[in-house]
Amino acid sequence: MKITVRKIVFGALIGAIYAVLGILLKPIVSGEIQVRVPEALTVLPYFSSFSILGLFVGCIVTNIFTGNGLIDIVFGSAATLLAAISTYYIGKTKLRFKKYLAPLPPVIINAVVVGFILNYLYQLPLIASMLWVGLGQTIACYGLGLPLIHVIEKNSKLKSYLE
Repeated sequence: MKITVRKIVFGALIGAIYAVLGILLKPIVSGEIQVRVPEALTVLPYFSSFSILGLFVGCIVTNIFTGNGLIDIVFGSAATLLAAISTYYIGKTKLRFKKYLAPLPPVIINAVVVGFILNYLYQLPLIASMLWVGLGQTIACYGLGLPLIHVIEKNSKLKSYLE
């Protein structure tokens, strides 16, 4: 992959959008029951690898400001990083229905990791925490992220920025 200024700028822009959305929507993106709206952006690695680092940094910034401490900053952000990398590899497969799989890694990985974090921080039942996070991630990644994939695929100009 050739690194260009444009790719660096767009990666930074993705991170900034993630962080701004996360901080502005703090009441619904963190806590026991959450819908982390910026996680919809985790479908962007489906198109390009340069969005991965932006998502990771944006998640770190969001987790610093949402108040769940170092455990969330480290492990919550690592979950988003792992989900973004997984989504990138889904985008590279030859599967015909891969765009419907692209939002799945953020849902599953965050349900497990953030479920454990919430269990630890708030002493919530583990399975309930995982299910609530999974539901919130499904809303963000399938309810917002999947339509974002469709919009990008139909807009050649927008898609060209992500290639």
